[in-house]
Amino acid sequence: MTPLPPVITIDGPSGTGKGTITALVAERLQWHLLDSGALYRIVAVGCEKKSISLSNINEICEFAKVMSVAFGSEFAGSIVLNGQEISHQVRLEETAEKASRVAAIPALREVLLQRQRDFREAPGLVADGRDMGTVVFPDAGLKIYLTASAEERAQRRYKQLINKGVGVNLRALLQDIASRDERDANRAVSPLRPAQDAVVIDTTSLNIEQVLATVLDHVRTRYPEIAV
Repeated sequence: MTPLPPVITIDGPSGTGKGTITALVAERLQWHLLDSGALYRIVAVGCEKKSISLSNINEICEFAKVMSVAFGSEFAGSIVLNGQEISHQVRLEETAEKASRVAAIPALREVLLQRQRDFREAPGLVADGRDMGTVVFPDAGLKIYLTASAEERAQRRYKQLINKGVGVNLRALLQDIASRDERDANRAVSPLRPAQDAVVIDTTSLNIEQVLATVLDHVRTRYPEIAV
């Protein structure tokens, strides 16, 4: 039986830098990348475009089954839903809030589960999300869990949005992050928490370069045969 391609999972709440780190690690290894959170954001955007209520579970799941999604190959590349470019909408804070709500729907998570696993192709996959190491790829060879204080994550998101010219209130942003954390941690299916065998890295006082160096050290330890 042919062994499955290796997987590195990078989980954690929003604002910990996991999206950036995942992209950088995938680029360094020349492995495939899965931004699982984008799938839930895409569903949220698609529901808005189709005027599907976030309380209508059946319609949400039916949409997720048939939606056509394409990701740009470059870092922070384009996202195309049913032939329409939606990258800007996907990255809006209001979309993140809606994505957290739809991600709490067990039936939707089941619909998207196999779709996520299909990203596992040679030479390997780096998967970014909230339950990559606990549910989607429990057999991953290396599981990373990034964390940071809610205050630090709010500050990072605030600076990000301000730099993009988006007006935002820091206090409201912190409240949104705290609410999302509570919902993600307490949902009935796939609650946000580190896998038992995950390496937990607190990024509160670290910059991206320091986090990347720490993660790559763990990659070298787990996969000494891979040039990093």
